[in-house]
Amino acid sequence: MELQNTVKEALNALYHHPDDAVRMQADRWLQDFQRTIDAWQVADNLLHDASSNQETLIFCSQTLRSKVQRDFEELPSEAFRPLRDSLNTLLKTFHKGTPKVRTQISLAVAALAVHVPADDWGDGGIINWLRDEMNSHPEFIPSFLELLRVLPEEVFNYKIAARPDRRRQFEKELASAIETALNILTACLNINELKEQVLEAFASWLRLRHRVPASALSSHPLVLAALSSLNSEILSEASVNVISELIHYTAARNSGGVSSQLPLIQVIVPQVMNLKPQLRDPSKDEEDIKAIARLFADMGDAYVELIATGSDESMLIVHALLEVASHPEFDIASMTFNFWHNLQMILTERESYTSSGNETSIEAEKTRRLQVFSSSYESLVSLVTFRVQYPQDFSDLSTEDQKDFKQTRYAVADVLIDGALVLGGEPTLKILYMKLVEAINHCGKDQHSDWRPAEAALYCIRAISDYVSDTEAEVMPQIMSLLPKLPHQPQLLQTVCLTIGAYSRWLNAASSGLSFLPSLIDILVSGMSMCEDSAAAAALAFRHICNDCKKKLCGSLDGLFQIYQTAVIGEGPFKVSAEDSLHLVEALSMVITELPSEQAKKALEAVCLPSVAPLQEMINQGPLVLGQKTARELTVHFDRLANIFRYVNHPEAVADAIQRLWPIFKAIFDVRAWDMRTMESLCRACKNAVRTSKRLMGVTIGAMLEEIQGLYGQHHQPCFLYLSSEVIKIFGSDPTCANYLKVLIESLFSHTACLLTKIQDFTSRPDIADDCFLLASRCIRYCPQLLFPSLVFPSLVDCAMVGITVQHREASNSILNFLSDIFDLANSTQGESCLSIRDSVIIPRGPTITRILVACLTGALPSSRLETVTYALLALTRAYGLKALEWAKECVSLIPSTAATELERTRFLQALSDAASGANMNNLVVPIEELSEVCRRNRTVQEIVQGALRPLDLNIVAVS
Repeated sequence: MELQNTVKEALNALYHHPDDAVRMQADRWLQDFQRTIDAWQVADNLLHDASSNQETLIFCSQTLRSKVQRDFEELPSEAFRPLRDSLNTLLKTFHKGTPKVRTQISLAVAALAVHVPADDWGDGGIINWLRDEMNSHPEFIPSFLELLRVLPEEVFNYKIAARPDRRRQFEKELASAIETALNILTACLNINELKEQVLEAFASWLRLRHRVPASALSSHPLVLAALSSLNSEILSEASVNVISELIHYTAARNSGGVSSQLPLIQVIVPQVMNLKPQLRDPSKDEEDIKAIARLFADMGDAYVELIATGSDESMLIVHALLEVASHPEFDIASMTFNFWHNLQMILTERESYTSSGNETSIEAEKTRRLQVFSSSYESLVSLVTFRVQYPQDFSDLSTEDQKDFKQTRYAVADVLIDGALVLGGEPTLKILYMKLVEAINHCGKDQHSDWRPAEAALYCIRAISDYVSDTEAEVMPQIMSLLPKLPHQPQLLQTVCLTIGAYSRWLNAASSGLSFLPSLIDILVSGMSMCEDSAAAAALAFRHICNDCKKKLCGSLDGLFQIYQTAVIGEGPFKVSAEDSLHLVEALSMVITELPSEQAKKALEAVCLPSVAPLQEMINQGPLVLGQKTARELTVHFDRLANIFRYVNHPEAVADAIQRLWPIFKAIFDVRAWDMRTMESLCRACKNAVRTSKRLMGVTIGAMLEEIQGLYGQHHQPCFLYLSSEVIKIFGSDPTCANYLKVLIESLFSHTACLLTKIQDFTSRPDIADDCFLLASRCIRYCPQLLFPSLVFPSLVDCAMVGITVQHREASNSILNFLSDIFDLANSTQGESCLSIRDSVIIPRGPTITRILVACLTGALPSSRLETVTYALLALTRAYGLKALEWAKECVSLIPSTAATELERTRFLQALSDAASGANMNNLVVPIEELSEVCRRNRTVQEIVQGALRPLDLNIVAVS
């Protein structure tokens, strides 16, 4: 009683206390209470207590539902009957009470049925029990109907802590009782006020996809009831759900093919087709239109392969779907977009035609089908373009509505791409060009005229740019000559700039392309001066043009350089942000790549100058001033240099530049090594220089490595590890660098191993762990001969064992991949000579590594990491065969039988045994996943398993 009163007081505080802190405390207490064994009795008592208020009833019904789902194993086996009877009484008590409470109790009964086999349930299982209860107590039928509805849904509810075998068994029990369930529902059809509820429950049972012959369903009273209510004045949502499920039911993979489903298809399709006139009926409610549109979209999705044959009957569905696509409400029209995409894939992919015979027949059939659907896709392209037009009040819309509008534009762009793939890029371009001409005729030259239709047409033209031939000579020249004539309204100018960028390949390939470039670059310059959005679009377009037309632009370097300098120095009218200016950096770098070597060196020096000069100036002011600068003042310049070194593909010129700039870099390394952001930016510049120059870097690479090796010991910046990783990739296999690199990796790894000695260290510095083990994996790939014989290798493995269970995703994955790379060493040609050293380190640690990996599988790491952990465990098993199986047996024996049964453990070990014998890994995943699932099924089990495996303890001895 005392605990019941405390629960009531806590709920009262949670919902009514004015103090936030008190409400949070009450919430925490209630959550903790729900995990206790007392929660069973207290929740049950309060639900049976007539004086309990609404809040208490809702909380207690949720508590009881979650206890049955997650903690049923807490109860002794003899508690099942009293629990079932109590829940049954509550179902009857609340048959006219709060729907929320009734639903929670229904879910609790359903969860109980998932846990308890039909034989133990008694009365022939839950469906027969339910039938008998309904016959005995007809007044409570609404409650029992709700239970009948949720039962099939709980088959796939993984919140219920049932073992995989029991879940499969429950599905079979329901499948064998489907006829009884449908008979119960049919009997309830006679009660008019329950019709909606009956049909919802029928839809739920159809989702199980267990086969009832199509001939039986086609004349089944439940199907006929759903179809008849399609024609009633008020469209029933439940009927629509049933018909929707029936459509998918006839197309399910295990349906036995279209021919076996024809009796049902022939009943459904004509009835749905009869609804087509209602799509245009102004008296129809929008929700009804939405429901009808959904049925047409479902038919399209389910029967798309049949429709793709282009028969006369299938074209009737296509015309109906075009009707839906033309609906002014985007939410309704977009229901068809998935269909148009899937149809496009079937029409254009060769695999769809393999049954047609030889190549000639395949091509003939493909041409025929594309021809059949061409007019439909032409209509579709014309229908969707208006949806991308900016609304008149766009600037007044909320941020959320503006975001939705942008999503609409992306969705329409995808539909236009589907159109271009079916019709071809050029015919689609012609349709859109006509829209553009029409829009321009209505759009004057000044900013106040309606620019929106022209912008919409250009947006569509840009969307299909990848599908228009680079040699198209009829429409593209006309579009390009129209662009300079458009008014400079901000959104229109932004789209004009993006369109120019999208057709940069055409500008390079077309014979008339060069003649357009000056006027188009003038537009981009205007875009950079208009506003931030248009400047961002212009900078991106400038990058595309310089990338694709770089050979043509070599002679215009001075003009391009002027644009670059104005944007980068930031003193002119340009509104290009520091981030977007990187596009201009890349643009100029790509053009410099096309220059002869000597010219490239000079151009590279000039392009670096706007970044180098301010850095040199800061250094000249002395270490004190340099140390006080904000990171942003430095990183803006290093980010630009990083992009220059990445995109100027002149290894010798970049090597010269980095040698010349090294004193500046060193000065900043020395003064700012404590500053993570500056170091990351500087290391990125160094990494790109190393990547481009490779072995031409000469003495600079030695000075760079010496610098980071010395600084890492003091400042532990992760970016020093990732810069070293790039160096290992390029110089790792070079014998002349071996001694130097050996000293480097030993120094970096020994410092890191000292930093990361316990799991808390990994949790507080996951970035160091991530970059350290990425570097270690690089060493295994490029210079195993340096890593494995090194004194640091055993301590690196020990360090990995400590940190595997770190919750940070990237750090954990890097450690697991490092271990997998060690286990897979025999697969690499360079690594074979190191196998004996590897084994001398791994074999003594094998039992512990295996135990930690099994602990990760069973709950020490989130289930999203399962694939990576599984791979590591299987790689270990393949590498060490019978030894690994012994290790696995030893640690699986630690898992109590209450957590995993003998059968579940045997299946898991058999999968490992098959892996050791070289079986395909894909076939071994299920038993491993099932052991993982069964050990995580609820918090108590997970804690028991983790307590037995103790992944953080590296020194336990298994006792069999």
